[in-house]
Amino acid sequence: MKHYILYNPLAGNGQYEQAAWLKSLRAGNDEIVMQDITALTDSDAYTAYLAGMGEDDRIILCGGDGTLNRFMNATAELPISQPIFYYPCGTGNDFLHDIGIRDTAEPIDIKPYFHSLPTVEVNGKQYHFLNNVGFGIDGYCCEVGDAQKAANANNPNAKPVNYTGIAIKGLLFHFKPCGATVTVDGQAHHYKKVWLAPTMKGRFYGGGMMPTPEQDRNDPDGKLSVMVMHGSGKFHTLMVFPGIFKGEHVTHTKMVDIHTGKDIHVTFDRPTAVQIDGETILGVTEYHAYA
Repeated sequence: MKHYILYNPLAGNGQYEQAAWLKSLRAGNDEIVMQDITALTDSDAYTAYLAGMGEDDRIILCGGDGTLNRFMNATAELPISQPIFYYPCGTGNDFLHDIGIRDTAEPIDIKPYFHSLPTVEVNGKQYHFLNNVGFGIDGYCCEVGDAQKAANANNPNAKPVNYTGIAIKGLLFHFKPCGATVTVDGQAHHYKKVWLAPTMKGRFYGGGMMPTPEQDRNDPDGKLSVMVMHGSGKFHTLMVFPGIFKGEHVTHTKMVDIHTGKDIHVTFDRPTAVQIDGETILGVTEYHAYA
């Protein structure tokens, strides 16, 4: 048996290297094949990479939610017979949280969760998503966070990106809400001053935020939920915003709406950043998510 370990060198400062399970594998007789996942840039690269695997081999992904998203989209059309395991070493690990695992010392089997995933269309391209697609202060946070990571790439003493701090500063000073139309299964809802409009497959994103507490990733009909935080000024929004980490924001019914359906189309009145499982796309005016 060979263990094909695809790791993200940018996730968790390489903490997977210190994991007891990896040290145990290295001390055993099984062969280990290490691969930087960021070097596999498209489905052709994955096709070549997977071609050498045997039926008894297994794949282990080491990274965060973005690593899962990258692998999932690049291999969506490829037949993979090997088991797929996941060892979380990202900063948020929202997928793991959503399936009821707070922490794990061993890689876990995640292949069953890669079936029947929803699709989102953005700027003419299609992507699958595992947790969510988000517009608003979350997209802004990913955009700013990406810029900070790029600036700190060659600084070993740089501090981790503080997304909560980015969100607070964004709400107070930098992020400007916009108008949006949210159409769910053909029914349109129009909003002014939209701060957040994420569509959720799971319950969690952004390192523990829970915008749609009742969302079930195992819903038999594959339904999605979109939460819209809207209409309020920045100071009131800042007061309500922390409640999203416990799902308490939903009690503010004048500024928080949740719609559930299988086809969700969100349009904005100006270009902005959208994130898909933490991966950022700039200059977006609409997204269309469907089960």
